[in-house]
Amino acid sequence: MKLFALEHSRGAYCADFVLYSAAVIVLTAVLALAQPLAQWPVLALLGLAGWTLVEYAMHRFVLHGLQPFQAWHARHHERPTARIASPTILSAGLIFTLVFLPALALMGAWKACALTLGVLIGYLGYAITHHATHHWNVDNAWLKRRKRAHALHHHLARPGYFGVTSTLWDHVFGSARR
Repeated sequence: MKLFALEHSRGAYCADFVLYSAAVIVLTAVLALAQPLAQWPVLALLGLAGWTLVEYAMHRFVLHGLQPFQAWHARHHERPTARIASPTILSAGLIFTLVFLPALALMGAWKACALTLGVLIGYLGYAITHHATHHWNVDNAWLKRRKRAHALHHHLARPGYFGVTSTLWDHVFGSARR
């Protein structure tokens, strides 16, 4: 298994789902046992909300704006059902380095864990939603809206709809196309 391959084997592709699900469960359990319930959920929700903006910005400005990421992402647009995704070691390393460590330095351990939990929930939601938009047929209104927006993202002449889990930031920043 290549750690930094863009197109993954089935096992490597599923690693995000397994790793992030386990991390969410463990962090939730640790926080629930170590901290009063009134203290940490607000930070987790803040991390989740922050994730939606990070998801949008990464997709719009990095995957559609910076080389070599733009070329790599173009492969996904060419073959949307292929198992092309960010390597788990890369996403986990970035979350640890850019979210957990700065939060730890600024806020302490349990607050950093709570904020990171929210980001992890967001990333896991993104991974599942993105997979679902390309591979699942379900009768769910929310997912149908996500599938439609993501299909537009893949097929519009002028790029738009960069949010996968939400179109909020597309509306805020004017990338929701008609």
